[in-house]
Amino acid sequence: MSLTSLRQPVDEPESAAAFSARLADISALLASTAEHYDQSGEFPHENFRVLHEHDLLGLTVPVELGGGGADLPKALEVIKAVAKGEPSTALILVMQYIQHARLQDSLQWPEHLRKKVALDAVHNGALINALRVEPDLGTPARGGLPATIARRTAQGWRISGRKIYSTGSHGLTWFGVWGRSDDQDPLVGTYLVHKDTPGIRIVEDWDHLGMRATSSHEVIFEDVLIPLEQAVSVSPWSNIRAELDPAGMLWMSVLLSAVYDGVAHAARDWLVAWLEQRKPSNLGASLATLPRFQEAIGHIDTLLFANHNLLHSAAHGQVPSQHAAQIKYLVTNNAQRAVEIALEASGNPGLSRSNPLQRHYRNVLCARVHTPQNDTVLQGIGKAVFSARSAP
Repeated sequence: MSLTSLRQPVDEPESAAAFSARLADISALLASTAEHYDQSGEFPHENFRVLHEHDLLGLTVPVELGGGGADLPKALEVIKAVAKGEPSTALILVMQYIQHARLQDSLQWPEHLRKKVALDAVHNGALINALRVEPDLGTPARGGLPATIARRTAQGWRISGRKIYSTGSHGLTWFGVWGRSDDQDPLVGTYLVHKDTPGIRIVEDWDHLGMRATSSHEVIFEDVLIPLEQAVSVSPWSNIRAELDPAGMLWMSVLLSAVYDGVAHAARDWLVAWLEQRKPSNLGASLATLPRFQEAIGHIDTLLFANHNLLHSAAHGQVPSQHAAQIKYLVTNNAQRAVEIALEASGNPGLSRSNPLQRHYRNVLCARVHTPQNDTVLQGIGKAVFSARSAP
């Protein structure tokens, strides 16, 4: 497949149908090397080269800065297509989209830095992600101060600390490092660090069951010097501000869930094709003619139908943002169940390493580890129910 043949001429506006067709071609292209990246665990540099060539890395950068200015429905369409092809690539792209969708509205960032990061994405395909999780603290979503310290000096901030599960590590140009200053009332939040700054070391310790190409290695910062202005989104611990507003949480929930919904669609398509092709000699027809397997496909498609309606209604503003966590819970659990049904229906062939279904299953299980996790979602909903009943 020619990369240039997939491109739309720049002087012609691209129709929605043409955009969807282009995404389908990109999805197929990514799927052709998905097994390689799963086995090797390499960062998918070639995938991001393709996405940059198709102007998809700056999709949520504002139009006035050369980006696509995409809204949530369009970002959702891209993530679903990319995830169906290679979900590790899609997860890294989710982080890119969320960062840029909110960046230009973040007045805490100096304007020239906002523009610099945005233009870097548009022109150079530069990736950005937030590095938040630490070995001792775990996920910051459950509270606590980071151990990563930014020490104020005459030259700038000197940052020292360790970040684990740093999605995209080898491919990132910009690290949004969650840390705290050495003030008595520490400034907690994001310190912007360029990948080429001296003192950064990546420890290649990501060797997980699924989502293996996310390059979610440990990143160590050893006395890394950045300008004072690159404390881009910090606030005093005594009056801490949330990293994401409700709209940002909705973007995160919809796009993150779409990654695993895309995995489930890939599993569904493999099972359908396998059932059509498998013709046992004692049956004299394909397995697709048997009611048992028709029921299994019907169950899978019904779960995916529910996901489609949840994701698209949320993306189009028909679901209030306070339900973002519930969307993540429902969509990712539906996706996991869909792949489980595919495994049950396929038997031994589905678990064979020569078939992609086992890879889809390993990948979809990773939905469980993303914030907010299931227990937090359900506990929060339960508390809200009791609070509403006790309110005057």
